[in-house]
Amino acid sequence: MRILFAVILFFLTISSKAQISAENMHMLKAQEDSLKYFSHKMIFDSFANNRFHFDSAFIRSLVKALKTPYSFEYPFDSILTVSRLYAPDSSFRIFTWQLQRDESYYRQEGAIQMKTKDGSLKLFGLLDASDFTGDPADSVRSNKNWIGAIYYNIIMKEYKGKKYYTLLGYDDNNLLTTRKWIEVLTFNSNGEPVFGGNYFDYKDDELKPQQPVDRFLLEYKKDARARLNYDPDLNEIVFEHLISESNEPQKRFTLIPDGDYEGFKWENGKWVHIDKLFNQQLKDGQAPRPQPLYDDINKPD
Repeated sequence: MRILFAVILFFLTISSKAQISAENMHMLKAQEDSLKYFSHKMIFDSFANNRFHFDSAFIRSLVKALKTPYSFEYPFDSILTVSRLYAPDSSFRIFTWQLQRDESYYRQEGAIQMKTKDGSLKLFGLLDASDFTGDPADSVRSNKNWIGAIYYNIIMKEYKGKKYYTLLGYDDNNLLTTRKWIEVLTFNSNGEPVFGGNYFDYKDDELKPQQPVDRFLLEYKKDARARLNYDPDLNEIVFEHLISESNEPQKRFTLIPDGDYEGFKWENGKWVHIDKLFNQQLKDGQAPRPQPLYDDINKPD
């Protein structure tokens, strides 16, 4: 009986992954070659005008490729300059990437592709509205006024029968500071993405966004490399404690890690703050960290 069950499970697994026809698979591979070229040029081309041009070409080509039936199953794993994350329950995946005009201006772009039973495309474009808000931590948002980030991790939690997807993201921000975000994503009754909400419980201090917040921000000195990621062994989000190197914490460009760690633990539908996560400092390289999205020339972590 166990052997029979294993055989049935094996063929079910094969059939679930074999829904892309051979013809469409060949077409997707060809489209991926173009996407790989466009995605590299939109990040590394020397001229801003060219980067914007290749960004537009990449978006058009990506949407065309995703219209292929059952494209949700196709990984596009050669496109290294674009983050491609599947939700832990495979209900959606999210593409995010960054477009740089110069050292003082960065914009994030992206899309959420939903998994559909018939293999058709259900796609939500993500429009970065960071430039049009004074306090990006203070509001619940849709995909049409998203606070941009390159996402490097998704954590799925449940509370009272509802699923919550916590996104950890990176933003080069500007010439002086780098940002990392903790963003809770849910879907409303119409199946549309909702970014943010009342999901954080911590005491106000001079280093954190003032409560109430709808997303959590860690902003620090450019290239300081403050780490923020989920540790599955601890079942907690771990991030580095910051201090001001000039005793001016209101100036985010002076904030650097001091070797201590804080965290958030999921309790009763909220991320509850842990003030001091470890009794001793971790050595360099021991803390959880995201996989780099770019190559060694331009690592965001």
